[in-house]
Amino acid sequence: MKGLLGTTIKTVCVFLLLCSMAAAGDRALSNQVHSEINLARTDPKGYAGFLREFRKQFEGKAYRLSGTSTRVITSEGLAAVDEAIRFLTRQKPLPPLSWSDGLAAAAAELVEEQSETGTVGHFGKASGGMRQRIERHGEWQGEIGENIGYGPDEARLVAMQLIIDDGVPGRGHRKNIFHRAFGTAGVACGPHSVFGTMCVIDFAGGFREEE
Repeated sequence: MKGLLGTTIKTVCVFLLLCSMAAAGDRALSNQVHSEINLARTDPKGYAGFLREFRKQFEGKAYRLSGTSTRVITSEGLAAVDEAIRFLTRQKPLPPLSWSDGLAAAAAELVEEQSETGTVGHFGKASGGMRQRIERHGEWQGEIGENIGYGPDEARLVAMQLIIDDGVPGRGHRKNIFHRAFGTAGVACGPHSVFGTMCVIDFAGGFREEE
């Protein structure tokens, strides 16, 4: 049994500091991110089309958020986007990930803590590490993993950020999303005092909820 971690932090413009979402909106975003991940898993070649459209927004190593004058700085620019497109066109479809309330609750613990502290990463002083959080909510089987995305407040941008995995050696987030051993996931999104919005996705091969 093993756990896989991935965190991505984007250098975003100041307006994201002002972005916050109501609790109902956070739950909606969490469900939408889960759906986007499943769309990418079940139809990777089709999902590559969204990245092809996304690449049109780039100016050098920055892209402009649709409908705004805000530019987001990346580390690799189009090179990472094009590499992700090539990956998706070769990737075979995978089964969708079922939703787990227990994994979502584990993810929500980290979101709640970092929403208050403005910290980043997989370990929280109060909530602990990924495995500690997950095991408080049930029993996992096979493997576990965790992705964290900071910045985007739209589900497709969250998923594309993690699939492109700009500036992340080994593309750990992408590997988690397309890991054949994962069969279930839970997502929690919320405000972040530095990056505006954050989403945590916890994955497992299987998960039995705590009664």
